[in-house]
Amino acid sequence: MLVLLTNDDGIDAPGIAAAEKAVLALGWRPVIVAPDSEKSMCGHRVTTHQPLVLETRGEHRYAVQGTPADCVRLALFALDLKPDLVLSGVNAGGNMGQDIVISGTVAAAREATYHGVRSMAFSHYLKRGVPVDWDRTARWTSTLLGELHHATKAPRSFWNINFPHLPPDIADMPPRVRCEPAKSPLNVSYLRRDHPEQHIFDYTASYAERPRDPGSDVEVCFSDRVAVSMVGV
Repeated sequence: MLVLLTNDDGIDAPGIAAAEKAVLALGWRPVIVAPDSEKSMCGHRVTTHQPLVLETRGEHRYAVQGTPADCVRLALFALDLKPDLVLSGVNAGGNMGQDIVISGTVAAAREATYHGVRSMAFSHYLKRGVPVDWDRTARWTSTLLGELHHATKAPRSFWNINFPHLPPDIADMPPRVRCEPAKSPLNVSYLRRDHPEQHIFDYTASYAERPRDPGSDVEVCFSDRVAVSMVGV
């Protein structure tokens, strides 16, 4: 299995290192083509009106001055890679419900699916003050890759997986639950700061206080279970 790894947190993020470890644990071959810096919440933006710069960072490792969707396009159509699977993530932060259209992580999986390549997006919900055990995340990712890479799914769709944020002393993966993305919108709120010549608005909504639609990916993940969703394109 040749696996293309990408993300929106950047090539040096711990989440993509965890994904690489997960792939290697299965005896598969990873190739990393990822943004050279963080591109979180860029959605499915692509670069078409300026050159894309690609830097070699080692064997089978490339940093791109572009978005996650750019990385997938470059890998498939410039580097001429033929991956059996595209794995995007593991994102530092959840990508559920309305996040799916905002997330660069999810966009990379979607872009691969558009071109007929099997893909998955992995994300790790974060709770403030709780450290992330990325080695544990690698183990959980490896397990789910083994379970899902041949699992039956609808045509032109991909898997979107969200891990809950559990204390680091819990080693076993919690239950995996197949669920639909939440339909309720995100909480949106801003704090206004007035200045003599302009108004400034700071986003203040709390991710943890978003609606938990019953049976949705948000409700599953926020209840300390692994949310496994199928997303169509």
